[in-house]
Amino acid sequence: MLAFLWSLGAFIIALGILVAVHEWGHFYVARKCGVQVERFSIGFGKPIWRKLSKSGTEYVIAMIPLGGYVRMLDGRIDDVPPHLADKAFNNKPVLQRMAVIAAGPGVNFIFAFFALWLMYLVGLQTVKPVVKSVEPDSIAEMAGMQNGDEIIKIGSRATPDWEAVNFELVSNIGDEKAQVTVKNSAGVEKELTFTLTSWNFDPDSESPLSSLGLTPFRPDPTLEVGFVGEGSAAQQAGLKIGDTLIAMNGNKLSSWNGLVDVVVDSPGERVALEIERDGQTQILHATIARRDTPQGQSGYLGVSPTFEPWPEGYVFTHQYGIIEAIGRALDKTWRLMTLSVDMIGKLITGDVSVKNLNGPISIAQGAGTSAEYGLAYFLSFLALISVNLGIINLLPLPMLDGGHLMFFTVEWITGKPVPEAVQEWGYRIGGVLLFMIMGIAIFNDIARIT
Repeated sequence: MLAFLWSLGAFIIALGILVAVHEWGHFYVARKCGVQVERFSIGFGKPIWRKLSKSGTEYVIAMIPLGGYVRMLDGRIDDVPPHLADKAFNNKPVLQRMAVIAAGPGVNFIFAFFALWLMYLVGLQTVKPVVKSVEPDSIAEMAGMQNGDEIIKIGSRATPDWEAVNFELVSNIGDEKAQVTVKNSAGVEKELTFTLTSWNFDPDSESPLSSLGLTPFRPDPTLEVGFVGEGSAAQQAGLKIGDTLIAMNGNKLSSWNGLVDVVVDSPGERVALEIERDGQTQILHATIARRDTPQGQSGYLGVSPTFEPWPEGYVFTHQYGIIEAIGRALDKTWRLMTLSVDMIGKLITGDVSVKNLNGPISIAQGAGTSAEYGLAYFLSFLALISVNLGIINLLPLPMLDGGHLMFFTVEWITGKPVPEAVQEWGYRIGGVLLFMIMGIAIFNDIARIT
């Protein structure tokens, strides 16, 4: 329950920030173009806070925090007094109207850059993309990848960490091949060709790395206890953080994975755990808990290990000065934009399945997880969602900013507005398509958690 509330709170904060940024873009440019703004609302439904400014704009925070809007004076829907005719949106030159509409997505991109710039100033701790193991007969092994290789480039893009590797791998979905440059432990570089024609990537059950047969390097677990779950079988038995597990039922333990194998296969059984605490050996008795899995019942002790230290140089921090962070943030923002456009294109062509669409539940989980990791990770998450919000709003679907821009572009070229009947049908068709996409995304969310 606590995790749900944390994710919900982080989601509301993230969405509130991004909606406010997007709508502020429309609001700011509208005011600069001399348009009368009637209402600036964050959220929909019944207002829970409102304030009327001297300029006549009503600022509102509403009950349902799933969007927002800027309501401008418009002669198509309002009775506009003659003295305010020049302040109506529909009476402005077409290029000004286009600027007002484009400002929302545009500010989303600017905000993403700003969030990433702050992230690089704060510093983001990350890990070198060194491969621990390569699965036999996998795409990676057939390409020549070996244990201990560091992935330094995919295509023409450098990959300093695993996040960059994942981004670049995902960008190759639907392609026949991917060029991957690696460096072995001796520092020798080589270029590998991943043949992707048989690559089947299911994001619900695996990562891009595991689907290619790659396991990232991470230090091995020790037999020292690093975490004990509240109310777990381990806590009830008396296990504490810092205890070292020596044996179970008299059988000496050689690795943490060996302990896990025994526990998973022993649901409901009472076991004797030999531990070392403060230099003294003790025997504790635990009844292994049961939990249901798709494969049947499995045992659960409720304890996690400590890990061996990372090798020197494997963990580093992306942290830069004010000027260098600008370049890094610009490059990352541009890459997020191009990747988003690429994924939408592949979704349309069928190279990417609609199962990959994420809805509000997945976004909320991402917000909660990133917030738990710290400010830098939350800023990175905000940048990613802000870019996606901007790109999606530019799609040429009526009801979205891109649909309005499409109609205004036609008006700019022809010198005449698109007939209202055509616009009306466009809004209906666009609305149906938009709600279909939203329905698929929400269905995917529900399927992932059930």
